[in-house]
Order: sequence, then C-alpha cells, then structure tokens
Amino acid sequence: MDPRPDHLLLVDDDRLLLALLADYLRAAGYRVSTATQGREMRAVLAAEQIDLVVLDLMLPGEDGLSLCRDLRAREAEPLPILMLTARGDEADRVLGLEMGADDYLAKPFATRELLARIRAVLRRTRQLPPRLTPQRQAKRLAFNDWVLDTTARHLLDAAGTLVPLTGGEYRLLRTLLDHPQRVLSRDQLLNLTQGRDADPFDRSIDLLVSRLRRRLRDDAKEARLVKTVRNEGYVFCATVEAVE
Repeated sequence: MDPRPDHLLLVDDDRLLLALLADYLRAAGYRVSTATQGREMRAVLAAEQIDLVVLDLMLPGEDGLSLCRDLRAREAEPLPILMLTARGDEADRVLGLEMGADDYLAKPFATRELLARIRAVLRRTRQLPPRLTPQRQAKRLAFNDWVLDTTARHLLDAAGTLVPLTGGEYRLLRTLLDHPQRVLSRDQLLNLTQGRDADPFDRSIDLLVSRLRRRLRDDAKEARLVKTVRNEGYVFCATVEAVE
C-alpha cells in the first residue's frame, strides 16, 4: 500500500494563483487544500491533517504574519510553514522567519522553485529529533541564575541587570531553551533559527554560539550551559523552567 501523500494547505487571496498552484502540486503527487483567508485556513486545519502550510504574507484582514504567529502559538507540534510575499525586502524575510516561518519565497517565483522549497522544508523538519516541544507559550524562561523574557526579548542576570541580545543571539538562545538536554546538530540549529540549510563551509552557528556564550559568561573550555558535542553539535545542559 502506498504511503499517504503529504497534504499541503495553500493560503492566498489570489484565487487564480491558488488554482494554478494547486493543480501543479497535485500533479507532483501532493494532496492540496486551499484557503483565501484566516477563517478558511483554520477550518481546513480543524478538519484535515495538514503536513505543510504555504502562507501568503499579504492577505486581507489577518495578514500572513499574524496567522503565522497564531499557528506557532497554537500548535503543540510545529507545523512547517513556507511564507510567500510579493515583497522581497530583507526586513520582511527576517520578520517572517522570526514569526516562525520555516522558509520564505518572494513573488514572482517559478513553480519548480516552490516545489523544491516545499520538499526541502518537509525534509528538514522530518530530520529533527522526535518530540521537540518548544515552550512557545511561556513568557519568561528561567535557567541557572538567568531569566529570558520572551515577550520583551530581554535577558536578565541574577542581579536583574539587562544583557542585550542581537536578533540572532535571541533566536539561538530561545531554540536552545525550547530543547534542553538534547543534542542539536549545526544543520538543525541553522534550520530552527534561520530557516535554511548549511553549506559545507558554513560556520555561522559556531560563531553565534561563541557570541552567546560570552553573553552568558559561559567559558567555552569549561562550558556549563552550552556544551559542544564533538562531531554532533551542541546541547543546552541547564534545567529550564517557565516562570510568571
């Protein structure tokens, strides 16, 4: 018996584009459902088992960013999201990824590119360790003598002093706090923090880990928080608790 084909949900208010993309992706072997707004998207998600959402940024009413944020807040198991937009600005791309999108594709695009991105996102997300359940609802996460305020994106030390974080440092720390006591490879960390795969010479995660360790005053040679696992990646060793 053939395995169940992946079920995609396309969300875009351009009905002609929806029909064209749905036909193309069905021909590629996927099941496809469509929605033109947030209300329709939620109805499909309630009725169907969806494997990936292709979500347009520029929607009437609730826009794609708010829907993406809502999906990430509601989903116990993260649902892969590929965001589409007519705007190709770097700021839009970064904002979409920070809201929780797994990848980002600017319009106009070739259908073959969309298909390749869908396959890549599904492949990446299925390579993640099982049962990684982020603490996305928690507003404050405590570990050792530190507290991360996930609303204000403030890191506070034991004395209550604010330690500034760049956007990349925050995303990396949040990912590590969401998955404590688990070894995450460089590829997994890059995917979870930036929504992309690493090339063979990409050392950006190692540099980001080094910067984060300095913020946390965690000596790389005797790391207590972010430890290096030789030939595998990194593991966050402290216990993480959600606090009020």
